Amino acid sequence: QVQLVESGGGLVQAGGSLRLSCAASGRTVSSYVMNWFRQAPGKERELVARFTAGGSPVYAESVKGRFTISRDNAKNTGYLQMTSLKPEDTAVYYCALRQVGTTRYDYWGQGTQVTVSS
Repeated sequence: QVQLVESGGGLVQAGGSLRLSCAASGRTVSSYVMNWFRQAPGKERELVARFTAGGSPVYAESVKGRFTISRDNAKNTGYLQMTSLKPEDTAVYYCALRQVGTTRYDYWGQGTQVTVSS
C-alpha cells in the first residue's frame, strides 16, 4: 500500500509562488506516473499537470508556462512548482499516481489548500 502526503500549500498574494510536494511512503513509486489535480469550490476536479508514459510533462492550458511538474525518485517525492499565481488558481490540490498504460488512479493524497488573494 502507498500513502501520499501533500504539503506546501498556503495563502499567497497574486503573482506569488508556491511549491507543492507529494511524498510517497510504503513502497517505491518510480514506476508510477505522477499527476496533479485541483478542485475549486463548486467545480469539478481538474487535471493540471501530469507526466506522459515517456516522462514528458503535460499541462492544462490554464497553467501552462506557470506551473512545472517534477519528481525526485531518490526521495520518492513529486513536486508542483507554481509561479505567477492567480486568484483563479485557488483550490485544493491533490497528487495522484497511476500505473503506466492505465487510466485508473491507484493512489491519492489528502489534498493541500492553495489560496491566492487578489
